[in-house]
Amino acid sequence: MKKFLIAATALTAAFAATAGAASAAPYDGRYRDVAYERSNINRQQDNIAMRIDQGQRNGGLTNREARMLRVELNDISRLEVRYRRDGLSRWERNDLDRRLDVLSQRVRFDRRDGDRRGYDGDGRGYDGRGRF
Repeated sequence: MKKFLIAATALTAAFAATAGAASAAPYDGRYRDVAYERSNINRQQDNIAMRIDQGQRNGGLTNREARMLRVELNDISRLEVRYRRDGLSRWERNDLDRRLDVLSQRVRFDRRDGDRRGYDGDGRGYDGRGRF
């Protein structure tokens, strides 16, 4: 029993020394869970792209609105690529989140702002205000 306790104590001390050395490494502000952060950002971008496509299909977004929203989404994607070259800092991650949140709100607003393009059933388009 005594040998078991000595071995367990030695093993615990070895793990503590290893953990202490790992935690003593300097933190440079970069996120380490790259797979999670990439999937989260990509999920947000995919969700916004899907909502833009859906809004254009059902008439909630005009072609011009959809085009402008896609341009902004592409700008954010290019910015993400630039940020990722040396790893995302906390500030860069927050900046991307903020930009995606603002774009998501713009999609929501533009889909509900009333300047719709739909069809009256006979193939003629109308603008949602009773005009053709």
